[in-house]
Amino acid sequence: MTNLDRAREIREAQTKAVAGVPLGLPELDAIHVAAGLLLRCEGHVITTGMGKAGNAARKIAGTLSSTGTPAFFVHPGEAQHGDLGAVRSYDVLLAVSISGQTREVLEMIRLSRPLGAPRVIVLTSEPTSPVAQAADVVLWIGRPVEPCVLGLTPSASILAALALGDILALLTMEARGFTAVEYGLRHHGGYLGQKAREASPDPPRPLSHSQG
Repeated sequence: MTNLDRAREIREAQTKAVAGVPLGLPELDAIHVAAGLLLRCEGHVITTGMGKAGNAARKIAGTLSSTGTPAFFVHPGEAQHGDLGAVRSYDVLLAVSISGQTREVLEMIRLSRPLGAPRVIVLTSEPTSPVAQAADVVLWIGRPVEPCVLGLTPSASILAALALGDILALLTMEARGFTAVEYGLRHHGGYLGQKAREASPDPPRPLSHSQG
């Protein structure tokens, strides 16, 4: 097999992973419940995950924050050394664990309960796993096949988790009635902020030095 053939094979596996995210009635019901939790959250959405899943969780937090749902990432390893104190009863904890076995994530969920039992959403490929069983809402990414020659490197599974995270974030944004004006206020610098201001009937103006 040539490198070109192999590259196409990998691309096909990645495409199948995203297209294969389950969206039947049970999965849509779970997404609806999860979006409702985010919409009604009075605090912050705290995302977490280890390794590549943690990178996906960090990106989901960024997308949520930029679309009207305040969120930030807490590393589950650092949570063991004090950062768990960021969790409050009116927050929502959103964890990404592809295997559903991630010890640090499971400990973070369980140990957050004595701090006020925030609602917990989990994105995973194993809906009956220990991490999933510790959650209030489970979002199933399916069971993507990793195109790595060893079948181990997280790649297709991370794309599926990111796709489902985007579905959740964008549905929440739309339910919130998030506007281009509000988007522009959160992207006051750069190209996206400029596009939002151009699309807004009354675009927000940046503060001048005289305005503080």
